[in-house]
Amino acid sequence: MVVRTQGNGREVTGLHVGTTNARRYFSKGASAVELRLGDLQIQCRLPASFWDGQPEIHDPRLCEWLNHKVFQQSNRNPMLMAMVQSGDNTFTLQPISFANRRGRVA
Repeated sequence: MVVRTQGNGREVTGLHVGTTNARRYFSKGASAVELRLGDLQIQCRLPASFWDGQPEIHDPRLCEWLNHKVFQQSNRNPMLMAMVQSGDNTFTLQPISFANRRGRVA
């Protein structure tokens, strides 16, 4: 699935998953998701608002990784990222090059 980084102009504040992606790829009622960020694996809490029209993931460790590994190279603009399912509520997050993107945040 394709997701988009969210930022405040200076740093990344989270990931916007999209309503369609949330329904399709996440177990309804799940309270957390595991993300593989290169060699790092973290568990991020999914707030109730994730299921109420605000399908966003906010976690300080995720934001730090995105700011360090990804956002520095994107001129501070939102970036598309691939979240590849690798288990139940487990996803590998990786950048998508502009030329290789095939989908949109749903």
